[in-house]
Amino acid sequence: MARYTDAVCKLCRREGEKLYLKGEKCFTAKCPMERRNYPPGEHGKRFTRRRKVSDYGKQLREKQKARRIYGVLERQFRRYFKEAQRKKGMTGAMLLILLERRLDNVVYRLGLADSRAQARQLVRHGHITVNGRKVDIPSYLVSEGDEIGVKQSSKKLGFFKDLAERIADKPAPPEWLSFDQETLSGKVLAQPLREQIDVPINEQLIVEFYSR
Repeated sequence: MARYTDAVCKLCRREGEKLYLKGEKCFTAKCPMERRNYPPGEHGKRFTRRRKVSDYGKQLREKQKARRIYGVLERQFRRYFKEAQRKKGMTGAMLLILLERRLDNVVYRLGLADSRAQARQLVRHGHITVNGRKVDIPSYLVSEGDEIGVKQSSKKLGFFKDLAERIADKPAPPEWLSFDQETLSGKVLAQPLREQIDVPINEQLIVEFYSR
C-alpha cells in the first residue's frame, strides 16, 4: 500500500498553517512552521507573496489539507467522498463525520496517541481493541456503542505505563466520546455532529472541488 514517507512538517508549510501532525513538537519552538513559515523547496520564500489564488486553487488546497490532517491518500479520500454523497444530509458534513469515525482518529481523540500518525501505528501494531477484539485496520469505522481499549498484554509496555501521567495534560475527548483513564478505554456515545468536529476545514470547498 502506498503511503507518504517524506517529512510531514513539509505538509504544514505547504498549506501555510499548522496541521498538528507531529504531536507535542507542534506546540514547541522546534516546529518548522515557527522557523520557516513559507512553502518548502528552493523557491519557497518567493511564493510568500503569491498572486491571487483561483477558486480551483482554494478548493484543491482545502481538499489536500483535509487529506493530510487525517492521513488519507487520494484514492481512499475519493471513496469517502462518494460514500458521503450516498448518505442523507450535507455531503461535506457527512465526509468529515466519516473521517472522524476512523479508528486511528478515535484513538487520537481519546488521547491514547499524540498524533493521528502515532495512533495509526498503534492500531497497525495490534495494540488496540474494539469491543474486546483486536482490530489492526486504521480505517475501521467505529459505530455508536463501540468500546475502544488497549489490548491487555500491551498495557505492560512502557508507552502505555507512562500514558496515565501524560494524558492528564491532553484535551478532553469530544462530546461524542467518553474515556476511562484507569482502564485506558473509551466508548463511542453517539455519531459525531459537524459542530463537534474542530478541524479547520471548509468542507464546502471540497464538495465544490469534486463537483467540477
